[in-house]
Amino acid sequence: MSNAVLAPPPLESGTLRVIPLGGLGEVGRNMTIFELDGKILVVDCGVLFPEEHQPGVDLILPDFEPLKERLDDIVGVVLTHGHEDHIGAVPYLLKLKGDLPLIGSGLTLALTEAKLKEHRLRPYTLTVKEGQVERLGPFELEFVAVNHSIPDALAVAIRTHAGTVLATGDFKMDQLPLDGRLTDLRAFSRLGEAGVDLFLVDSTNADVPGFTPLEKEIGPVLDQVIGKAPRRVIVASFSSHVHRVQQVMDAAAAHGRRLALLGRSMVRNMTIAEDLGYLNVPDGLLIDYKKARNLPDDQIVYMSTGSQGEPMAVLSRMANLDHEIEPGPGDTVILASSLIPGNENAVYRVIDGLTKLGANVVHKANAKVHVSGHAAAGELLYCYNILKPRNVLPVHGEYRHLMANAQLAQQTGVPAENTIVAENGSVIDLRDGVARNVGQLDLGFVYVDGSSVGEITDADLKDRRILGEEGFISVIVVVDAATGRIISGPEVHARGFAEDAAVFESVKPKIAAALAEAAQSGVRDNHALSQVVRRTIGRWVNQSLRRRPMIVPLVIEA
Repeated sequence: MSNAVLAPPPLESGTLRVIPLGGLGEVGRNMTIFELDGKILVVDCGVLFPEEHQPGVDLILPDFEPLKERLDDIVGVVLTHGHEDHIGAVPYLLKLKGDLPLIGSGLTLALTEAKLKEHRLRPYTLTVKEGQVERLGPFELEFVAVNHSIPDALAVAIRTHAGTVLATGDFKMDQLPLDGRLTDLRAFSRLGEAGVDLFLVDSTNADVPGFTPLEKEIGPVLDQVIGKAPRRVIVASFSSHVHRVQQVMDAAAAHGRRLALLGRSMVRNMTIAEDLGYLNVPDGLLIDYKKARNLPDDQIVYMSTGSQGEPMAVLSRMANLDHEIEPGPGDTVILASSLIPGNENAVYRVIDGLTKLGANVVHKANAKVHVSGHAAAGELLYCYNILKPRNVLPVHGEYRHLMANAQLAQQTGVPAENTIVAENGSVIDLRDGVARNVGQLDLGFVYVDGSSVGEITDADLKDRRILGEEGFISVIVVVDAATGRIISGPEVHARGFAEDAAVFESVKPKIAAALAEAAQSGVRDNHALSQVVRRTIGRWVNQSLRRRPMIVPLVIEA
């Protein structure tokens, strides 16, 4: 995977250009644009959640730069399903142009519209379902049912005169799904018979051998754990995993417990799912969490967010004793989710914190309380053999996942030169059944930091990390503007150092000597003198204390 920027050639008439803006080399920020005959189709528009080396960042967006001058050319935004890594960036795209049509299934659009409402945006939407065909400009779209860890997920076949593309979105092949909605392999077969020129396929579990276990196998385990729990039960899951919540509800009802939903996104999403008929809530089961505290401990189940260790989510706050509900001895906490790459440490901290409080923590490593929503290697092999695609572009995964997926494709007979392991910003042109990487755009991370979007840079994040890890030193010196002679100081103020302030006394003569030498050389510029101070104390701190703090010199002319 090369990062070298290579400007693509002008797009020829009759050629389909495919550019992933996110989702390659990362599990998140999924977004791909398709361009043909001057028109653009967007598939998905998601966010990436920050890692520990990105302090203070709320969300990371795809880089919309290739679209900013082409917004009027966009014929529609197809959303494959309602997870944040596929719909989370839609509000930020619609702030650039509010009338972009959104196309997706009923639940997907309902979750997206709820999100947009918080941003005071009213979208134009087109609700579709599996088997439906729609034409948007030069693109004919056919939607195909796929099974995932959220209902109503869709793959999309994009037919053009330049060739046919099949984008799976996120999918697996659960053969006994709770809602009876299978990944439609018959449609896959039909598309394969007609010919798939480019296959964009989910790579998340490409390096996991075999097949994904059935979601329905989770229910009996949840039932058993909840049935044996002596006190309160707290279950954490993704706030959009309707089937998982359904199984928790069924287990709670079977053991005479009430259920309270915790977390704004959990309450919002499950309310939508119930209203649309995707969630069956037993009569009298739900209770407001404030009233739930009046129930005996063995009669309540809490369903919360926070399975990924998000600092502000409910479960993380419980582990830090920053929530009204404080887990303790006899309580059972179930983390019904898998680890997202990058979140491992955060999740383990939550598990450790809850265990320290005395709770019995049940998670994927010690009980079968989660199955993935993504196809494992065996399922992907089935897809390749059914579709027989001419070209393959693995998407939705870190580099090792993309490589593993590419190797699976090659094992089924796809030529290595037709298996494109790309990166965000790669430009792939499809014409006459041939797909080739023809360029590389310079795309970066767009950080959402509080109310700012795209204003925080990697340099700012580096400063934050230094402040957090290495400490802070300020040096104040007053100098004579005419002679450069020191009138007052230097004063050294340090934060984040174990050493006593007296340790900095030995560096003050060095700063004074460096400033005197600079003055003798005729240096009077305020900035230049500040740099002298910075270099002097920086060198001393590095040699003496083995630290690289942030240094802010302040040279005042009098």
